[in-house]
Amino acid sequence: LGLRIHAHVGSESPSGGVIESVGERGLLGEDVTLVHCSELDDADVGAIALSGASVALAPARQMAAGLGPPPIQQLTGRDVRPGLGIDDERLAPGDMFAQMRATISVQHATVFDRKLAGKAGLPRLMSTREVIRFATVDGAKVAGLRGVTGSLEPGMQADVIVLRADRPNIFPVNDPIGAVVWGMDTSNVDWVFVGGRVLMRQGVLEGDVQRARSLAATARQRVAEASGIVVSAASGGAG
Repeated sequence: LGLRIHAHVGSESPSGGVIESVGERGLLGEDVTLVHCSELDDADVGAIALSGASVALAPARQMAAGLGPPPIQQLTGRDVRPGLGIDDERLAPGDMFAQMRATISVQHATVFDRKLAGKAGLPRLMSTREVIRFATVDGAKVAGLRGVTGSLEPGMQADVIVLRADRPNIFPVNDPIGAVVWGMDTSNVDWVFVGGRVLMRQGVLEGDVQRARSLAATARQRVAEASGIVVSAASGGAG
């Protein structure tokens, strides 16, 4: 059908050996995106690298939900560049700044742990330039949008985020890329363009925020009633 396949791996139970088996059956490829990838064997990572399948990591949510640290070094050691995501904003911040910091912090902690343990052949520390690619170019690839968005170049969709560099949380700026990854947050977002259309202007959302809030509240009520968590007011019961 020409549709992409997205599958959670290792989010509920250990997945060692599963991906290797799937790869041996010819079921991995560039149209497959694997999410989380907790507790993979080296053979699993090798199968991913060989097939060209993509990996999406949600580092903050994975650790908050007890899924263990995301396998960042295991993946990048085989030249598998993951895209970054949120997964569940009930358990993790819903912005890419937090995900970039979580990713680079976990990778650095992994390297330092190995160093303290006296292990040889330490991997190099991930750079801020690498992790910002995970959140942009590689994130677009993981979502099946390579060639559409993720970078600023001719022929790509005009998706642009303009960040303020004059906020006190990051000045003086010595390294612009480092400032974005280590210091910035949503307060630095000044303009947002999607397909050339302005969605945020000078820090203010252009969309109908009140309508979005109302739709979210309505959806929450509908789901809660359907699941029996609350009783509909129309039925005369108590919520």
